[in-house]
Amino acid sequence: MERAHRDIVGGGVRIRVYENGPPEAPVVLCLHSLFVDARTFTALSALLSDEFRVLCPDLPGFGDSEKPPPSRFSYSIDDFTDALVNLYGGLGLRRAYVVGHGLGGSIAMTLASRHPELVSRLVLIDPICRQAPLFLGHRASLVPFVGGIVYKQLLGRTAFRALFRDRLYGHGATVPSQTIDAYFESFNSPAGRGSLLATLRATSDTRPVLAQTGRLSLPTLVIWGRNDRFQPASFGQRLSREIRNAGFELLSAGHSPHEEIPDELAPSLKRFLRAERTSSA
Repeated sequence: MERAHRDIVGGGVRIRVYENGPPEAPVVLCLHSLFVDARTFTALSALLSDEFRVLCPDLPGFGDSEKPPPSRFSYSIDDFTDALVNLYGGLGLRRAYVVGHGLGGSIAMTLASRHPELVSRLVLIDPICRQAPLFLGHRASLVPFVGGIVYKQLLGRTAFRALFRDRLYGHGATVPSQTIDAYFESFNSPAGRGSLLATLRATSDTRPVLAQTGRLSLPTLVIWGRNDRFQPASFGQRLSREIRNAGFELLSAGHSPHEEIPDELAPSLKRFLRAERTSSA
């Protein structure tokens, strides 16, 4: 990623943060999902950086952030949320627009629910907040001993690519194969494999995330890929009805609209984020 970056230590965990845009501009904090890292927002960050200061952290256990053992970091939604609160302190942030995709959406919802003073507006892109039928690899992660073998030893580059092709991107998505290979290289270490396995296990129960919806009252935009093969679009429509002040947009993409069609997503985000600045003017 050809962007400025820095490392912030919060709560005893080192977090790599990538930054794009003017330092004095309103802050957009982008939170990535499973199997990827901050690179997932590269194109979207570039499109937003003319108006916003875009911060994209590698969550603990992913990308170039520290990958602590589960004995020190549980990889639960609570731990990720606490790490973000510490990140705010380390970066000197007071409030931010928060954009979360997949697991990052779950974390964003929890952050906004527990610390509404930190979040100006919330954008949820295909968040993981309702139990969908688990794909084979996820089911395997939950089985003692078997999950360790699959994720620490057997999951290779070919199967990793297939996961993106068959689940995480829509049909016809043109995301470069080099991007997926970069995600694999970040994952393909003992620490990286262990962190992903621990995250899958610690976040498999989505009920605590869904319970946060009743506490959310800030302006929220739910965005969903019409062709999401990981979670159906009906999940997004239902979520937008459960959150007060939530809008809903359905885009022609799979589970990762920000990677698949960033040129179409960016204008929607800008309109939604500008509305807060217009209403306060």
